[in-house]
Amino acid sequence: MENISCGLVRPPGRRERNKQKVRQRLYSSALTLFAEQGYDHTSIDEIAELADVARGTFFNYFHRKEDLIGEWGQQRRALLRERLDASTPPGYERTEERLRRCMTALADINEEERETAIAMLMAWAKAGRPVLEEPYACEVFSEVVEAGVAYGELDAALSPPQVSNVVRDAYLGVLYRWAQAGGTGVCLHAELESLLQILLHGVLRTGRHSGTYPHDAYRTHVPHGLP
Repeated sequence: MENISCGLVRPPGRRERNKQKVRQRLYSSALTLFAEQGYDHTSIDEIAELADVARGTFFNYFHRKEDLIGEWGQQRRALLRERLDASTPPGYERTEERLRRCMTALADINEEERETAIAMLMAWAKAGRPVLEEPYACEVFSEVVEAGVAYGELDAALSPPQVSNVVRDAYLGVLYRWAQAGGTGVCLHAELESLLQILLHGVLRTGRHSGTYPHDAYRTHVPHGLP
């Protein structure tokens, strides 16, 4: 029997397990079709047929086809957390290494399901999800920045939410370029590593000449007609 006072939770019964199986079968069938023929060219009827259920059964689990996009985001969020938890080293991890581990996990996840990721990213953008919902990686980036500030690795004046939004936006830019290229011709791991270097170390030169351009040298670098 269920014992709430002891914190024990009764495992799901047969009916609940069957419902979970049907939901997962619908979701998996949808992703298979999205990868093969695209999100826009896949109908609910086709998803139900591949999942071997009646069309009406689809609506017992998802109100509309677009809900599958949200489900995809939630499952990727859980997978990212799982990958990061499994690879967390003992002791304190430097901010740069933690961000690199996060970017590597994201690259791995996208490369492992390349066709599905490309189809879903395009559907996610078309549905306006980047504006309507918080992308799954943003909260992870925010946690990394907060830890970096707390341990004195990052400037205490930084706003973790603002910095995480910058990292998120830059990551999505790389991801969409990768998707638009069909996942070929763009090495996602290399692109994300380059992004990380730019974000952490900036684009300005360091050393005794940084920020001290002579006036004549400056004029040779500005477009014609500017003062």
